[in-house]
Amino acid sequence: MKSTTTRKARSASKTAHGKSGDGYTSPQRLKKIFAALDHLFPRAECALHDKNPSQLLVATILSAQCTDKAVNRLTDSLWKKYKTPKDFAKASPATFTKELSSIPFFRNKAKAIIGAAQKIESEFGGRVPKTEAELVSLPGVGYKTAHVVLGELFDIWEGIATDTHVKRFALRFDLTDTTDPTKISKDLEALVPKKDWKYVNNGLVLYGRYVCPARPHDCALHPLTKLWPPAALRWPKAK
Repeated sequence: MKSTTTRKARSASKTAHGKSGDGYTSPQRLKKIFAALDHLFPRAECALHDKNPSQLLVATILSAQCTDKAVNRLTDSLWKKYKTPKDFAKASPATFTKELSSIPFFRNKAKAIIGAAQKIESEFGGRVPKTEAELVSLPGVGYKTAHVVLGELFDIWEGIATDTHVKRFALRFDLTDTTDPTKISKDLEALVPKKDWKYVNNGLVLYGRYVCPARPHDCALHPLTKLWPPAALRWPKAK
């Protein structure tokens, strides 16, 4: 669903009047949203199961277009066999692909994970890299995956990871005009104080999972919708 105004026009309106339709600037709306999320989920953490850096990277790659629950169900057994980058790098493509077959896009993910592990072994001394530039050079790793890994693994919060939950709430609460995940991240990073970046993804993921699922429903009384009632009528189509 597109906003009724373009980002440029809305930005100009905010600059001139400090308002965004509902009487609150977007930063003010976000402040209220994060206060509510902090109350609901005060210790929001990544829901993916892992035991070491390479497993977190692999789990995050697996989570693309897939629920954390399905990923955890798969990795509960997968981690018994694959524990290090070397284990993944030496995996048989045919066997590994079959082992991932319970999740979406398993063929592409198997190829990417093996390729990423091989590059970690050959170029990064067997250690998961610690910068966005190095991480996105790995097969299967984009902006979202890179910043989940940087934050959860190294406590480096240099960006906001946009997954399906963050995307739909950013659109529903009129915080972006785009459906491109990386551009949504950049829009949110411009609105959210950097000290709060670490709470955006995990908080909205938990809210989407336990409070406000993606299917259209009556959510007028949900905590975040009560802060901005127009969201009750905004149901962007998944793209």
